[in-house]
Amino acid sequence: MQQGRILCLTSNFPRWSGDSTTPFVLHLAQDLQAFGWQVDVLAPHASGAKRSEVIDGVRIDRFRYLWPEHQQTVCYQGGALVQLRNNPLNKLKLPALIAAEMLATVRRLRLGHYDLMHSHWILPQGFTGMVARRAHSLPHVVTVHGGDIFGLKGRFMEWFKRAPLHDADAVTVNSSVTEQAVNRVAPGVRLLERIPMGVSISPLDERQIALAAQLRERYRSSTGPLLLFTGRIVGEKGVEDLLLATNLLRRSLPNVRTLIVGDGPDRPALEQLAQSLGDADIINFSGWVAPHDIPAYLRAADIFIGPSRTAADGWIEAQGLAILEAMAARTPVIASRSGGIIDTVQHEETGILVDERAPEQIAAAIERIVHNGNLRRKITENAARCAQSRFSRDSSAKAFSALFAQLVPHCKSGSPEPTHRRLK
Repeated sequence: MQQGRILCLTSNFPRWSGDSTTPFVLHLAQDLQAFGWQVDVLAPHASGAKRSEVIDGVRIDRFRYLWPEHQQTVCYQGGALVQLRNNPLNKLKLPALIAAEMLATVRRLRLGHYDLMHSHWILPQGFTGMVARRAHSLPHVVTVHGGDIFGLKGRFMEWFKRAPLHDADAVTVNSSVTEQAVNRVAPGVRLLERIPMGVSISPLDERQIALAAQLRERYRSSTGPLLLFTGRIVGEKGVEDLLLATNLLRRSLPNVRTLIVGDGPDRPALEQLAQSLGDADIINFSGWVAPHDIPAYLRAADIFIGPSRTAADGWIEAQGLAILEAMAARTPVIASRSGGIIDTVQHEETGILVDERAPEQIAAAIERIVHNGNLRRKITENAARCAQSRFSRDSSAKAFSALFAQLVPHCKSGSPEPTHRRLK
């Protein structure tokens, strides 16, 4: 059933097929198309990316905002907030990005005959959508992912965030902590709904099963355990705490091994830390891994560690999709009691929670899971059921589709019912 056409605005999207940049934005677009929506994506251009292409059935147009193209460094590689933090000169490029996005959005709305506009992140997309839709009578939904509401402090930036939230026909958030932040910054938005981003729930194929066996042979000792982290290697992800916990375990679990999957600006310093601790022989850094191989790494691991921590600029883990992927893969999870993680990891029910910046607690939790088979089986099974019932891609897409159907006048009443809690 054809529902309508959606223009999706985002500052992060896979730059090419197989890129691991915010795959959840691509996945949601794919899943909405399965529910009858046509989704066109508009995103900033990046060096090496095509201006226009179709990725996994989703059309993506990318607008240039600086010349030569290698100067376009505000977005991607961890997101705009990370790029602004790492290189203050990127702030000088923001006006060019916002102006180019505004022009590109107005042009797409004029040519595309869209029924709804969906903005990922408040800034700049929510602001762009607020201004661009003035000449077009179509609904606007703003999705808040976390960094956009927790970062960018100051009275002026608070207003800059509040205006698009109050203007939007609906605002979605991915966790309770994000919901609280939206209510603080912009109380009284028209419609606020909590719809978590979803993760894939599917069995491994033969290639992934074979890869998992190879990884286990390569990285795990004969008796284990193999500890795993996946994600960006930046300070707020807390990889340092996992390395320190590994060092604490050398005596009680002499065969412990740790695998860090991903890349980022902090990788060289953390590799040096492993060397200085004398743990380079038991801590491995794999570098970037293709998204379709991550399930194999999760299958190979004995325990997944998500040690996120609050950053100096206020960033916190709004949801924790890597943790959800581990839960879906039936890999026991140890995670920080931080941000939106507490919505998914319930202590001693779907995982083990520890305090931020507490490597000794991480080490103790690892020992508990290794030595307590009943606890390990309990949290693994509960976590898999939780991921399947509450955090699958299908349940997320159903909720977004139902919300969009409420806002688009010509949509038929047979749209799927929301599976989420409506907030007033």
